[in-house]
Amino acid sequence: MKLKDFKKFCLSFNGTSEDYPFDDNNILAINVMDEVFAITDTDNFESIEIKCDPVKAAMLRDLYEEVQPAAYMDKRHWNTIYLNEDLDDELIKEWIKDSYSLVVDSLARKKQKKLEKMED
Repeated sequence: MKLKDFKKFCLSFNGTSEDYPFDDNNILAINVMDEVFAITDTDNFESIEIKCDPVKAAMLRDLYEEVQPAAYMDKRHWNTIYLNEDLDDELIKEWIKDSYSLVVDSLARKKQKKLEKMED
């Protein structure tokens, strides 16, 4: 997966935006309704961090050596995915979509309703 493909896929979901929230201007956060669901380093695009259900996060870490606990986020809920040719882009996209869905499900009901209106 290339950086431009990652950004294009993440921003294809409703209510998404990109942000550089840290002093380090190469750390890109992809948000849905101002809540982060994916993070990467744009200067060194070797991995992405995505939110994950805690049980699934542990399972994925056991199944794939490229999936590790996130370095800077809550390790129970966030995984770092190391990008290489061994992982299929479609699988990574599925995990990104899951991350987006988890964050949407955790949004305040008011934000969820606003997001639903964007879909119409």
